[in-house]
Amino acid sequence: MIRSAICGIGAALPRHVMTNSELETKVDTSDAWIVQRTGIRQRYIAGKGETTVSLGTAAAQKALENARLGVDAIDMIILATSTPDHTFPASATEIQSNLGMNHGFAFDVQAVCSGFVFALVTADNYLRAGMARRALVIGAETFSRILDWHDRSTCVLFGDGAGAVVLEARSSKGTINDTGILASCLRSDGRHMEKLYVDGGPSTTRTVGHLHMQGREVFKYAVGMITDVVDNCFAQTGLSARDLNWFVPHQANKRIIDAAAHKLGIAPEKVVITVGEHGNTSAASVPLALAAASRDGRLKKGDLIMLEAMGGGFTWGAVLLRR
Repeated sequence: MIRSAICGIGAALPRHVMTNSELETKVDTSDAWIVQRTGIRQRYIAGKGETTVSLGTAAAQKALENARLGVDAIDMIILATSTPDHTFPASATEIQSNLGMNHGFAFDVQAVCSGFVFALVTADNYLRAGMARRALVIGAETFSRILDWHDRSTCVLFGDGAGAVVLEARSSKGTINDTGILASCLRSDGRHMEKLYVDGGPSTTRTVGHLHMQGREVFKYAVGMITDVVDNCFAQTGLSARDLNWFVPHQANKRIIDAAAHKLGIAPEKVVITVGEHGNTSAASVPLALAAASRDGRLKKGDLIMLEAMGGGFTWGAVLLRR
């Protein structure tokens, strides 16, 4: 059977690092308050000339370099983002152009913080169906552009950045020891829209709008939803938390990450956490965390890795893969 395997990982961040101390000069907050409740110490904020497309392009280039492939080897691009450069065309097509790729196809996926997981599963299905041999899957965001910088409950949480992987179709034996994606699970429930949303859009206000979040409500649902999809992936394969080498969760809040890992029985030393450095980068958070763990040598060939994310909508999903 065909498995979709990650053969390259890349990341890109804006130049400007905004520390909690800098935020203290903008809103009524403190470093101690932010760290205690979220684990965030800093985040990267896009400046002039830095956009979702420019960051996504840079991450894609690094993923290609890491895979030792040229753009001619790529058949498709899927970009997960909630902050595209334009209403249309799809920002993925702009990245395609920036890379000098004039073949194949490219499109965007919008599932907010779950976007990269949704995009990865979508690419996996294209590869397994034989419609492509290799895909660039990118998560890129500039959430700083939709924040209300007077709302201290939200502006302290989010940052900008991009991460990307090269996904390659490989013939496999069809066992749990295969390299590549072994199981996935996606879910959504639109009844929760008011808990995390942006109050703008082309068809309603004709404006971009600002992010709004009921933080306590999101926290209340998050752990249960995360464990739901992770357990589903374990059930599909007969594997368990004990078999995992690494748990790479959406980097929204360290308390959510810790609570979910504890409920799932995943040892703290197996959890990749980058929220302290990046903040919540929405669809970019999982690939940024993957890139960090790959760069420092934690991810080894043959490692069993669980990815998960939850975002506005609500949307949530998980992917179990072997490196």
